[in-house]
Amino acid sequence: MRRIVFPLILGVAGVAILLSLGFWQLGRLGWKQAMLAEITAQITAAPQALPAPGATAALKYTPVTVTGRTTGQELLVLTGQKDFGPGYEVISAFETADGRRILIDRGFVPEAARRSPRPAVPLAVTGNLHWPSELDRYTPAPDLAAGIWFARDLPAMAAHLGTEPLLVVAASVAGDAQGIAPVPITIEGIRNEHLNYAITWFLLALVWSGMTAYLLWRIRRKQF
Repeated sequence: MRRIVFPLILGVAGVAILLSLGFWQLGRLGWKQAMLAEITAQITAAPQALPAPGATAALKYTPVTVTGRTTGQELLVLTGQKDFGPGYEVISAFETADGRRILIDRGFVPEAARRSPRPAVPLAVTGNLHWPSELDRYTPAPDLAAGIWFARDLPAMAAHLGTEPLLVVAASVAGDAQGIAPVPITIEGIRNEHLNYAITWFLLALVWSGMTAYLLWRIRRKQF
């Protein structure tokens, strides 16, 4: 009996730890699903007027409708679309009907349309406020001469185009879209791997219990 006590304790402890990690991930899954449902409700709520200047990231995903016109000033963010290949996200300076200057993420254009003329045009845009967080230590500096950026850097873009640091990501556009396809905000880009993590921990618990059972069987067999 003494020879099996330690392996048995180790086996039971290991299984208990792995199961607890699996159930913890299930709890995280419930939390993440609730968060995603809340974000979806925010994104799809009824549009409202643009908030007053000085709005912060607390209003992220708030749906708004703005009318006015683009200025012809824009920045291109290098990106790609599954069905179209490489291209750019068009970030335009936008003057609202009441004289404010903000940024509009108008959507995607393919590589071939990079140099297509996009002069000032009146638009009514429905979309969502966004404060993207895309920069990391590996993000190259923008090529200002070519007007190409490698991530959406809201403060820097606003300073470069002389606008408020306020970005509306277009979901729909009334007016001349100039060949730009809106790319609305969705929850698809928000990772939710907790179910996979939970399954992994539960499978490891099963393997651990099987290995423990096999070890105990070998010990008992040697005893006889």
